[in-house]
Amino acid sequence: MPIGLQLYTLDKEMEEDPRGTLKQVAAVGYKEVELSPNSKLSAKELRPLLDETGLTSPSGHYWLSDLLNDLDVKIAFAKDMGQHYMVVVVPRNADLSRVPTDPKTGQLGMAMFAALTLDDYKWNAEQLNQVGEKVKKAGLQLAYHNHNFEFKKFEGGVTGYGELLRLTDPDLVKLEMDCGWVAVAGHDPVEYLHKFPDRYKLLHIKDFKKGFTPTNKVEETGEGAPVPTELGRGGIDYRRILAAAKESHIASIFVEQEPPFKEMPALEAMKVDYEYLHKLNV
Repeated sequence: MPIGLQLYTLDKEMEEDPRGTLKQVAAVGYKEVELSPNSKLSAKELRPLLDETGLTSPSGHYWLSDLLNDLDVKIAFAKDMGQHYMVVVVPRNADLSRVPTDPKTGQLGMAMFAALTLDDYKWNAEQLNQVGEKVKKAGLQLAYHNHNFEFKKFEGGVTGYGELLRLTDPDLVKLEMDCGWVAVAGHDPVEYLHKFPDRYKLLHIKDFKKGFTPTNKVEETGEGAPVPTELGRGGIDYRRILAAAKESHIASIFVEQEPPFKEMPALEAMKVDYEYLHKLNV
């Protein structure tokens, strides 16, 4: 499997110097990049930079709201970038008017995810099916990317993630497993790969320092909170996960390191991440 990088890891660097950043990514050895939903570059601006550096972008992250409002535009962008997978990065609330805003910023922020109800997940599944059908007709594939908060248990032990798996069409909505967030939520990525081998097509590879306490909360602070770190320096065993990924015919894997980058700059961290995976003979 070629080693890819989710460019969310380098959002700041991409905004300041996209050409220079992509050159550094390619120089490290990455072959693929997954585009961040925060990118402000057009396909006409970005595609030549990928071609120049020899990088490909088989996948990109998209906000569900953008797909609901401007699907044709986003499909055109994905095709221009050479993507096959259009990945919905997070769920959203069916009714944003009932979500409290951050008193400091006036924005929805993380409160949007903390306020998700089981009915919201059912609504998301319906939207994903509808968007997925249109994406499929365009010759592309929709997928969904998880965090840890989808594993929050509702009445009867039902989780939002379980509802998304149950209610989405397996042909229309594939899955990108964020292995790090699955582990933070207290679950085993290998079990999900074995249980749903035909659903998972993409993986996010990230690590957290050893000793974190499993949590489904959107934000956790204090002792036991998950602290992002470079691959191989945390508590997640990727040897067995990657072995299961090969058995499941995963199409692409993408390094994604969560901010903040306290021990080293992001451009240095992504080198450490690559070297770890390269040594595992991915």
